[in-house]
Amino acid sequence: QVLLPTLPEAAEAHQALLGDRRGGPVTLSVPQRGAKRRLPETAQANALEELRRARSRRAADHAARAAALEALQEVLGLPQAPLRIECYDMSHLQGTDYVGSMVVLEDGLPRPSEYRRFKIRTVPGNDDYAAMGEVLERRLGALLRERARAAEGTDGRARRFAYPPQLLLVDGGKGQLGVAVEVLERLGLTGEIPVAALAKAFEEVFVPGRPDPLRIPYGSPALLVLQQARDEAHRFAVGYHRRLRSARMTRSALDQVPGLGPARRRALLRHYGSLRRLRAAPLEELAGLPFLPAPVAEALFAHLHGPSTPAEPSSPSAPEAGPGLVPDPVRVAIGQDGGP
Repeated sequence: QVLLPTLPEAAEAHQALLGDRRGGPVTLSVPQRGAKRRLPETAQANALEELRRARSRRAADHAARAAALEALQEVLGLPQAPLRIECYDMSHLQGTDYVGSMVVLEDGLPRPSEYRRFKIRTVPGNDDYAAMGEVLERRLGALLRERARAAEGTDGRARRFAYPPQLLLVDGGKGQLGVAVEVLERLGLTGEIPVAALAKAFEEVFVPGRPDPLRIPYGSPALLVLQQARDEAHRFAVGYHRRLRSARMTRSALDQVPGLGPARRRALLRHYGSLRRLRAAPLEELAGLPFLPAPVAEALFAHLHGPSTPAEPSSPSAPEAGPGLVPDPVRVAIGQDGGP
């Protein structure tokens, strides 16, 4: 028996549905007096109290985030609490598939729709400083172009790169900080955008004008905000790097398959996601793909299981997404190369 303050419409249909779920008869009723009448009232009061507590917890979380951002403002000497933090990280494997990531925290929470990925275009080999400089130049150059467009009145829409960060954080130490400072100076943004660097080794925080790192207590709310941004940027960069490397290895492994052109290679990569999964597919499954003719499927299967097919390399490790972070893959509304 289910006690309710009022009966719903189509009560008999509800009773039948609940009876099927329970495996026995269920009756909906509205008690008129006695202890049973007080039960629905008590349940409603409990629900309202839980709603009030949930709202209080949410308000407390907001208050905790605000307090952490205010603590970060104080320890870094910022003009205001950094409501928008952008963090940048680089990822590569022995200088190949160099990529950068930009993640955004707004009000202390990740904002995945604002994330950006950068495929490095101008840096040959292994040069973290030059790669970081290219990423920052592209992002902040886009900010200046958006401002110029708005000043000319040529585009009334506010684009995502039009908003400057209230704290620009780079993953690294003094070297990465120096690169960020140089880019800001070159673009005329030094006095507008504060910058800091967070080094992994001892969680040291470097800021311009100080030779030694700031001493932020480990586990303090201010340091936790910086760590959250840094870890999310690293995770996002490594995820993008893995996808690019997997795509490159798949292309190189499939180049020699007769009848397998670029469109079919892309379709295979979208369908299987990696060379390892593609190699594990049986011939019958490949032949059943609508975009792959049977002769091409047979040639592909023979090529993948021949002695000369390169193996897909193992991926570098990346931290799992922690509490409050956004697990990868996130469906972010950007292209393969999200940078300007």
